[in-house]
Amino acid sequence: MAVEIVYETHSLTEDNEKLIATGWLPGTLSERGRKLAAELGDRRRDTGLAAVFVSDLHRAVETAEIAFAGTDVPIHQDPRLRECDYGELNGCPVDVLAPLRARHIDDPYPGGQSYRQVIAATGEFLHDLATGWDGRRVLLISHSANKWALDCLLAGAAIENLVDAPFGWREGWHYTLPASFTFSPA
Repeated sequence: MAVEIVYETHSLTEDNEKLIATGWLPGTLSERGRKLAAELGDRRRDTGLAAVFVSDLHRAVETAEIAFAGTDVPIHQDPRLRECDYGELNGCPVDVLAPLRARHIDDPYPGGQSYRQVIAATGEFLHDLATGWDGRRVLLISHSANKWALDCLLAGAAIENLVDAPFGWREGWHYTLPASFTFSPA
């Protein structure tokens, strides 16, 4: 069998609206982001989800809490679903960070991590998910770097082709996680 994964990014933050790359800083949803989080709940809460797995960064937790308030759907926080740690660049303007992404596929940001490390953390999470949630449908709420990791690990994309491409937001993505999924970092 397999795990059906529905993936959504955290909702719109104050930093997103100011074009700030939040990274491992907590982030807070904007007023519009809180409305969008409620819409995410309307869209997903009655779709047979066994659980919601969410990054432990505040903006992702806040999205899940708003979206699934008053439901019985369990929400599980997991630090392996965090955005890339930009280290010294956490909280910098996006136009400063964006041109540097390709340099940090394998080399960590100063004081932070690389995109390959995000892929490894996401891969470890997926290994555990495949082991414990086979045959179920789950929702992941996380960040752009984790979306790229899912594309690499489950759709065969190359991270080199993703980091500089525009991130096209939409109302969720769907992935199939085979029960036989294993991950071993290179």
